[in-house]
Amino acid sequence: MSAHGGPHEAGLVDFAFDETRRAQAETILKRYPADRRASAVMPLLTIAQAQFGGWLPREVVDYVADYVGMPRIRAYEVASFYDMYNTEPVGRIQVRVCTTTPCMLCGSDGIVDACKKELGVDIGESTPDGQFFLREFECLGACANAPIVWIDDDFYEDQTPESVKDLLDALKRGERPTPGSAKGRVASAPLGERTSLLGKEGQSDAS
Repeated sequence: MSAHGGPHEAGLVDFAFDETRRAQAETILKRYPADRRASAVMPLLTIAQAQFGGWLPREVVDYVADYVGMPRIRAYEVASFYDMYNTEPVGRIQVRVCTTTPCMLCGSDGIVDACKKELGVDIGESTPDGQFFLREFECLGACANAPIVWIDDDFYEDQTPESVKDLLDALKRGERPTPGSAKGRVASAPLGERTSLLGKEGQSDAS
């Protein structure tokens, strides 16, 4: 099952950064030495993908390669290697479930099953209306708040099958739930009261 997520169906794409994305690209390029513009290929592919509707046809990758002055094949290597880039059309909302060990131990299998059931698709598929694209993701780097679901640019943490269903229902209604912990955790702090570093300065916790 697949669906279209971008404005391109077939044939050549005439792509260039719009005014907003060009300004973003130039801001990013200022962080790099003039002779190291190629190092900016990843963030520029990211903003190009966002402008194009969530994926990167060959012509868009060409454009970014030319923009930073690197061989096009090198840009293809980047776009096809990293999971955050899509080289085929996908659903507009990217739902990525981390299934690496800490998230798996905290129940990510149940999160994946809930997403499949709620969206009616398998991993690597888009919904027929082109709204959602579901995928597994290797390590989102937020193990303390596992299990994690990454949706577009936001992390939704401490998820359960029930909370992720509510999250997807809200997205279907066009809402954008507040990212963060579903359990009210502050950043990566423990749930509830502190359990360590309770002693006075110069004393151990046991004193």
